[in-house]
Formats: sequence, structure tokens, C-alpha cells
Amino acid sequence: MYLSRKIDQELLQWKGEKDHKPLLIRGARQVGKSTTVRNLAAQFDHFLEVNFESRRQLHAIFEGDLDPKQICEQLSLLFNVPVIPGKTLVFFDEIQACIPAISSLRFFYEQLPQLHVIAAGSLLEFALSEIPSFGVGRIRSMFLYPLSFDEFLEVIGEHALLVAKKNANPEKPLSEPVHRKLISLVKRFLILGGMPEVISTYVQQNSLQACGQVLDDLITSMKSDFAKYKNRIPYLRIAEVFDSVVRQSGGKFVYAKAATQFTSKQTKEALDLLIMAGLVIPVTHTSANGIPLGAEINPKQRKMLLLDTGVFQRLQNLNIGDLLLENDFDAINKGSIAEQFTGLELLKAASCYRQEALYFWQREAKGSNAEVDYVIQQGKQIIPVEVKSGTKGSMQSLHLFMKEKKSKSGIRISLENYSALENIEIIPLYGVSDLVPV
Repeated sequence: MYLSRKIDQELLQWKGEKDHKPLLIRGARQVGKSTTVRNLAAQFDHFLEVNFESRRQLHAIFEGDLDPKQICEQLSLLFNVPVIPGKTLVFFDEIQACIPAISSLRFFYEQLPQLHVIAAGSLLEFALSEIPSFGVGRIRSMFLYPLSFDEFLEVIGEHALLVAKKNANPEKPLSEPVHRKLISLVKRFLILGGMPEVISTYVQQNSLQACGQVLDDLITSMKSDFAKYKNRIPYLRIAEVFDSVVRQSGGKFVYAKAATQFTSKQTKEALDLLIMAGLVIPVTHTSANGIPLGAEINPKQRKMLLLDTGVFQRLQNLNIGDLLLENDFDAINKGSIAEQFTGLELLKAASCYRQEALYFWQREAKGSNAEVDYVIQQGKQIIPVEVKSGTKGSMQSLHLFMKEKKSKSGIRISLENYSALENIEIIPLYGVSDLVPV
């Protein structure tokens, strides 16, 4: 079954544009890139899909001159699919396996601008890092993540609930029964995560146990891919650093704790590869003295998130019953799963045309442990966001940030209903995506 995604509307809009650039869909493995393109193909008369990993003999077509017309002629003959601008969708899948094919994309825009061309691939970022310029201004990138909570609600048929959630705010909170229903669903989503295969299994079987088995399969596949990342970095080093990211969740990543037998430089190399693969997402310290937030950062101070809470809880071996029944995640895992969810939702809610960064703040004064989980930008305002694992907890760090930075407002994410405490808005965990301007 196909799971509808937010990116579907963007793809339809791209299809209708008169001057459309070739698309490069980027994201980690198994987040639904290829499936999304195949769904779009139903809007075309013809669909030509080239998989450069399974059909390596096709690489020869891209040797020598990269003439789009000649390339299309040969592909049309080989696949017996007419390539007609405006009527055919050409899809280059696993394009990272054929570097010249990536280079050819710019020429499709220059010489065949009416033809709809999409490329995607797993571990694509590694290939792009080896190409100094792969078509700046001639290729449009779109970034895809696992399903968001909003997409999950759509998939399970809770359309009215999604609308009610989006219309709620601290001045107009939801009724308690509706709030409790959303809390129950967001807890279930924390367990499942947003990987398409897991959500599809849940919709068809309604079994958390079956979804757990799918998650185990996905984790095995992810770890098997470590061998493909870079030949110069041993598989075991990458695997050990990956496991350390899971163990160090909720706090700043310490290289010395990651792999004791490796140097910090070796650990950093492995971590950078995991970030490039999209499995690990960094949250970087910012001084937050002004916008853009990335102007004053300290890349040596970073937290690390996994790309999916379902994968995270499975690796942490968390008790599913506790996640569903407890009203305080501190009793489960120091609340780090709520912090992970918040960061991922902020990314998923952002524009698919930009690869957004996440930031946190920590007071840089000696002896201070004040820390705000996330700092976001709303218009010209810098907003501190603190994630609470339950329905209680002090907000000392939030107040300190607001005092030092003269912030007009702050946000507390928790399991509480929408409300406000003076100039601090209380937003329930399920409402994180609504913090990002559309």
C-alpha cells in the first residue's frame, strides 16, 4: 500500500511547472524515496525507471559525451518505453552508483528542459561529496525523512483529529478527551517511528509485535550498509560509534566515550559518515545572540539524534508497555525519546527544499549547567524550546535564556494540554510540527 506524504503535493507542483529542473531526492535509506517517485509516475503517460545498482551494464550509456537526447534514445530502446517531454517521467534510482549519471542531470535541464527527470539514491551524499559541482542552479534538491506524526495521523485516517490539532493553541486548547487521544497516539508513534515499512505493517496488521520485527530487520539492514560507507574506515569502527550515539542520547556527544580504542579523529570520521548517510542528525550548540542561529556555533559541542524514534527505542530495548502507559518518560529513559521526537519533528515540518540544521543552547559561564534543548527561529524572533518528559518540571534554564537574550517568549514541550504560563507557551508533544512556519 502507498502511504501519502507531504512531499506528494510538492512533486505534483513540480510536474506542472513550465520550467522544471531535474529533481534530486535525498534522504537516508528506506525512508520512501523510490516509492514516492513511483506514486508520482501514475500522473504520466509513460514511466522509465533506471536502477544503476541492479543494472550496472547501463553505466556504459553515460560514458563519454553526456548528451541527454542520445541517452534518452538508448534508454528508450533498451526499456521499450517512449521518452516524450511532458508525457514521460524518467527516474534514475540508486544514481550514486553511476557518478557520470549525476553529472548528466545538469545537461537535461540545459538541453531537454521539458522532460521530467528525477534522481534518487541511498548513500547519495557520499557520491555528491566527490563531485565539486554537480549542477548548481540547474538541479533542485528535495529532502525526505521518515513519516512525521502528522503524516501518521493522515495514514491511519485521523483527518479530523489532525485538523483539530492544527487549529489548537494555548488560547484555544483541546478538550481533555481529544488531548488524551492525541497523547495516546503520539506515544504509539514514538514506538513505531516513521519508517514507511513499519507504518505500512502497522496499518495492515495493527500489531506492535509485527512492527518490532520489521524494525529489527531495518536495523540489521542499516548496520549491513556500514560496509558500503567508505573503504578506508573499518566496519567495526562505524558500528561502535553508531552504538555510542544511541548510548549517549540526551547529552552532548563525547568522542572519548564513543570508541576507546580509536583516536578522536578516527571517531569523528566515522561519525561524519553516519551523519552523511542520514542515520545520525547533529544538534549543534549556538550562542543564539542573533539570526541566523548558525552564525555563532560551536561544532565541538553537539548532541546526536537517530533518524527515527522507532529505531531508537528498539536499539535502547525500551519497555513498550512503559511507553504506552507512563505519563513521565523520565521513568523510562530520562526523557531522551521525547527530545529525539521533538528534533525530528522540527526537521520534518520544515521545507523539503532545504536541509535544515538543529541547534541547542548552553550557558557558557563556568560552572553553569543551564541548557535549552532547542533554539528555533520564528520570523525574526529567536525562541527557546525546552522539552519536558512528563507534565511537571522546572523551567530554570528557559527563564535564564529568556533573561539573558531578552526573549519575548519561550516554549515548553510536554505531555500537558495547550496552555500558557506568563510568556511561556505550553505545547503538547504532538504539536511540535505546528511550531514551524509553513
